[in-house]
Amino acid sequence: MGNDPLIVTAELPQDLYSWANQLRTEHFPPERNVLKAHVTLFHALPPSAEGEVRDCLARLAAENPPVPARLEGVMKLGKGTGLQISSPGMIALWEEMADRFHGMLTPQDEHRPRLHITVQNKVSIEEAKALQADLSLRVEPRDFAFRGLELHAYKGGPWEFLQRWRFRG
Repeated sequence: MGNDPLIVTAELPQDLYSWANQLRTEHFPPERNVLKAHVTLFHALPPSAEGEVRDCLARLAAENPPVPARLEGVMKLGKGTGLQISSPGMIALWEEMADRFHGMLTPQDEHRPRLHITVQNKVSIEEAKALQADLSLRVEPRDFAFRGLELHAYKGGPWEFLQRWRFRG
């Protein structure tokens, strides 16, 4: 167990992950692009809860099949661009985790997440709008399923991958 905040993400299917990661490589400022494409559920769980977090993620993965989701389209992120995702099933799992870790959540993690994959951030508003216009012509909604849950440690910018739990099925 370390001293770094813990991050929980939902695992994307390989094809969507690869495509979103390529978009991120092309459009994220290179000096800031220290992460791969991801969908964050919790940004900073306390490191003291690592054992409990691992137990919770293992149980949820063992009890659930892959979680249906839908890529809806482009999401405006102010000075950035994301791919908007809807998934009532993943939100239900988030709610279960949020209830379990009540009292340990940061203000950011207390609010229901707007599920998305960030492909561009911290650029000018003009750059963001240009990419949003371009992607809105190319991104087609599609169904997919989240494959599992992942745990990472925040290392002041980069993340350290700790473990992945695949959903049953």
